[in-house]
Amino acid sequence: MVRRWISAEPGLANLSLAEFTPPAPGSGELTVEVRAAALNFSDLLMIDDKYQVRPPRPFTPGQEIAGIVTAAGEGARHRVGDRVAGKLLWGGFATHATMRDDMAIPVAEGSSFAQAAALPVVYTTAYVALTECTKLREGETVLVHAAAGGVGLAAVQIAAARGARVIASAGSGDKRDLALRNGAIAAIDPVEANWSAKVKELTRARGADIIVDPVGGDVTAESLRAIAMDGRLLIVGFAGGEIPKIPANRLLLKRAAAIGVYWNHDTDGEMLARVTAAMTADLASGAIRPVVDCRAGLEALPEALADLGERRTVGKVIIEIGGDA
Repeated sequence: MVRRWISAEPGLANLSLAEFTPPAPGSGELTVEVRAAALNFSDLLMIDDKYQVRPPRPFTPGQEIAGIVTAAGEGARHRVGDRVAGKLLWGGFATHATMRDDMAIPVAEGSSFAQAAALPVVYTTAYVALTECTKLREGETVLVHAAAGGVGLAAVQIAAARGARVIASAGSGDKRDLALRNGAIAAIDPVEANWSAKVKELTRARGADIIVDPVGGDVTAESLRAIAMDGRLLIVGFAGGEIPKIPANRLLLKRAAAIGVYWNHDTDGEMLARVTAAMTADLASGAIRPVVDCRAGLEALPEALADLGERRTVGKVIIEIGGDA
């Protein structure tokens, strides 16, 4: 049965599952039989009309998929039967989806679709942050906030694989343990008062050379108390719900930089080609190992989105859709 989730009105309660006929792919497009779809906070924002991208309703949410090409439009590099993963603007929470060919990442035989679906957004973002927006150097200390979340756990793995000393920040013991199992050498609780002092203690008063911040709000301000001289604060997002006002005096006193982490397939093709090459090589070698929270069946989407919104998840939440994910 060919089905997709439809958002006709804002709110998870207004999602409905319906049958549809997938359109034929246009020039430079692919039709993909979706085997796994990944969830992002931006999906929740888009469903609630709070994201910068606002599709015309009704629309199918979902921005990250992996599966098998079933049709290829004129000029596409990929062919029917190819295993691919990729980012969509929307449309991924379905049995079949249309993907831009230039946004497709090859998925090697033997790699699971569930793990591959975790790559296009969060791992790409973490690679862009640590290898493009700044150049992580071996031996540097990296503080990663929300270290058990999608971008956070990816950043922990990438930084550790490149010889960094990673300090993980996460709000529960289970989440801190997960980050420690994935390469962090220490973990802190961001709920504790003056947690920045713990970072200073762990770094012998120097502070963190790089801080990966997908949270925003008070976490960002406190992070600048824990940043090293010539440190780099990487602003990834605002999962905490508040856009921070960055105290510029702290940047000045530490000769530090606040760097926005952003990428776009239309303008960053060369950069993303470098990132994709590094990411696929690291996946093949085992340097990165996406941690996925798999939910069975397309019907599991509303509950999975609710769990994501309430921070009841770790790693990357994946919906497995038919076939072998």
